Amino acid sequence: MKKIIASLLSCVLLLLPFAGCKESSLKTINLNEVTHSVFYAPLYVAIENGYFKEEGLKINLTNGGGANNSMTAVLSGDADIGLMGPETVIYIANQDKKDLPKVFGQLTKKDGSFLVSRVAEPDFSWENLRGKEILAGRKGGVPAMTFEYILNEKNMFDKTDVNLNFDVQFNLMTSAFLSGTADYCTVFEPTASEYEKEGKWHVVASVGEAGGDIPYTSFIALESYLNKNEDTVKSFLKAIKKAFEFMNTHTDYEVAESIVKQFPSTSITSIEMSLKSYKGIDAWSTNLQATENSFTRLQDIMENAGELTERIEFNRLVENKYAKEIFG
Repeated sequence: MKKIIASLLSCVLLLLPFAGCKESSLKTINLNEVTHSVFYAPLYVAIENGYFKEEGLKINLTNGGGANNSMTAVLSGDADIGLMGPETVIYIANQDKKDLPKVFGQLTKKDGSFLVSRVAEPDFSWENLRGKEILAGRKGGVPAMTFEYILNEKNMFDKTDVNLNFDVQFNLMTSAFLSGTADYCTVFEPTASEYEKEGKWHVVASVGEAGGDIPYTSFIALESYLNKNEDTVKSFLKAIKKAFEFMNTHTDYEVAESIVKQFPSTSITSIEMSLKSYKGIDAWSTNLQATENSFTRLQDIMENAGELTERIEFNRLVENKYAKEIFG
């Protein structure tokens, strides 16, 4: 018996180096996300279900706490890929840099935030915002510009009809609102539903539903990275494609179960509700290909906000060839 046990232990010890080699053979991608939200569920499904690993990749995920920080991480080389608003690419393109960041996959096509109020408003109308202060996000960011565009379409303007507060950093807006700043705030899921359940506020409207289709959040990398790592980029997109396939063939509850580790303080039921909210507004771009029309609208929104110095051609901002090859 001792000989048998010794032989088995020897086999296990021999196998350990090979297991380590298998893990170390994965190519690491440093991915910086603008915020952590169920809004980016396909990414988390790909991580938690092992789809990146199946494609030979390991994701090192960090949180930028704002699109400007995520873009800084990409430009500095701290991140290989950023998940953020594509307005950042337009800003950089206007600076005439040689190695431009490019959108190679559009994950979301709607604003993912929800408008929350301190009081219940079952018959909410956007007219309710007149004379009120709203925490709308960082000035120059897509959330703030989209929100301002919606109000302007409804003939409401900052400092005249409403007071848009752009002074609070994106990742500090919730705490600022809970501490008493402003009458309304824009919040992502699962925080919107979770805190409503706790009685901290009331969700009164979907900003994405009101704003319509825009290229809201995209996977972005430097052009040099895309050129040098084409196979890696394709493998990355293959993993996201598998995630969408999983989401299309499983219930919201099953998808919530698969990503609950990404939100340890949130219940599966709350994540399920968040998924239903985003599916309800058709939030995700399931083929990850950006369209020229949507980027034209984004630049309209930026121009409306006074944040666009010069319009940029679509082909300078977007590289769709990888998504087209993977998603068809």
